[in-house]
Amino acid sequence: MHTAAPQHARAIVFVSPQVLAVQSLQLAEMGPADVEVEVAYSGISTGTERLLWDGTMPPFPGLSYPLVPGYESVGTVVRRGAGAKLDIGETVFVPGSYSFKEAANVFGGSAERLILADNRAVRLPAGIGARGVLLALAATAYHAMSGGRHDVPLGVPDLVIGHGVMGRLLARLNLALGLPPPTVWETQATRRTGNHGYPVVHPDEDSRKNYRGVYDVSGDASLLNTLIGRLQPGGGGEVVLAGFYKEDLRFAYAPAFMREARIRIAAQWSPGDLLAVTGLVQSGKLDLEGLITHTESPENAQAAYTTAFTDPNCLKMVLAWRP
Repeated sequence: MHTAAPQHARAIVFVSPQVLAVQSLQLAEMGPADVEVEVAYSGISTGTERLLWDGTMPPFPGLSYPLVPGYESVGTVVRRGAGAKLDIGETVFVPGSYSFKEAANVFGGSAERLILADNRAVRLPAGIGARGVLLALAATAYHAMSGGRHDVPLGVPDLVIGHGVMGRLLARLNLALGLPPPTVWETQATRRTGNHGYPVVHPDEDSRKNYRGVYDVSGDASLLNTLIGRLQPGGGGEVVLAGFYKEDLRFAYAPAFMREARIRIAAQWSPGDLLAVTGLVQSGKLDLEGLITHTESPENAQAAYTTAFTDPNCLKMVLAWRP
């Protein structure tokens, strides 16, 4: 069903770098294969969204301000076009949208209502709640391992750099897939505590120099030489860059040459990755508990984004759009 009347929805808007507002924006009209989703939760990304927030995101097509960020939303289908396959009432994951006419949609998911193509939403079990916002990061971690292949992992991390949500998901994916637990490096003491099923250590406590799969999710471009130096010599080691880097990456050639190092860049997840991790969650093999540490209402969005980007105790901040 279509509606001729303009619709509006509250959305998070980055008006300009470091200037945030919650604004009512006009929604795009629904097409025959579109659905309207009433959003319950949207996650704040401390990688790409931080770069959009502070204005350091490298230029790419479509990037402009004001913009609506967000690609980690969970909600309920409340309206559908005649050609849509999803049913009203279904719980879905929304990896962003092109909903809004008065701001750039980069990535257009942090809002109370969204219009998107039916085939971009992913069905979820009704009881998943806020944990559903983690599926984009889980799919990104899976893609770093699979490289888009979903039969066998392309690479297996035995060292993960960073124990934020992405680092934890990589380690948990190893366990979910029956692979050996990796070592995780973390410099923040508060993120090294607890029993995780794998060792979490300060880099200075680890002298090993024969890792086969080093997965960096820190986003720290200065670490590349250090990580190459920890690879197994003889061409058996690979550094996978699974973070997002605002600076150019450089490395010393001679040490990389001596180790015959491989360097692989993991791009964003594909629909197949998202379906794969959704299946692992639904089967109970991939545990998402304990990763969402903070929840705020959109009215407190300024404080929520500040906490998400600055507080090491905050693993994942979620905005709750419904009471």
